[in-house]
Parts: sequence; structure tokens; C-alpha cells
Amino acid sequence: MKNISFSITTEQFKAKTKTVTRRLGWTNLKPGQHLMGCKKCMGLKPGEKIEKLGEIRVVSVRREPLFMINDSDCPKEGFPNMNRIDFINMFCEEMHVMASQEVTRIEFEYV
Repeated sequence: MKNISFSITTEQFKAKTKTVTRRLGWTNLKPGQHLMGCKKCMGLKPGEKIEKLGEIRVVSVRREPLFMINDSDCPKEGFPNMNRIDFINMFCEEMHVMASQEVTRIEFEYV
């Protein structure tokens, strides 16, 4: 099972309030696939271990420019107090991309 990191939204994942995530890449993902949510998957220091958070099942996948996010997706992303502009700005700053960047929108459910 492939790991997927939720380092920025670990608490939302644990609370199961996050049901959508946007990613760079992940273009071969298909609905029905199972993934293991982890706190951090890459860039581990020597001796660090992957902290598994729980299994998820992909419900839907689509590619779209980041700026296509709507306000109703912000709570699903784990940010109920953000509007789409705030989310786009945060994502762009965190991932070092432009709002026109094509991303993979992944909707999932907890197993």
C-alpha cells in the first residue's frame, strides 16, 4: 500500500475532518485505491520512522488548476475558516507554485 503524507494537516486527518487533498503529481491514482495516511513520508532523519495515521480509500480523482478550488472545498481540505483565496495563497506558499498550477484533487474516505 502506498503512503501519502499529511504533515500539514495531521490533526485534521486524526480528527477525520479532512476528506479532500490536493497534490502535485499523483496522476495515476484511481478511485478505489487504498493509501496509508502518514504524518511524514519523505525527508525522514536517520532513525526516524514513518508514523502511520490510518488507511484511506480514494473516492474520486481529478486534475484541475489550483485556482479552481471553491469555498466549499476548504472545510473538506481541513480548513473550515479559510476561503478559497486564503487556501490558494497558503498552498502556493507551501508548495512554491503558482495558482495556475495543475494539481490532483483527491477525495477520500477513512477505512
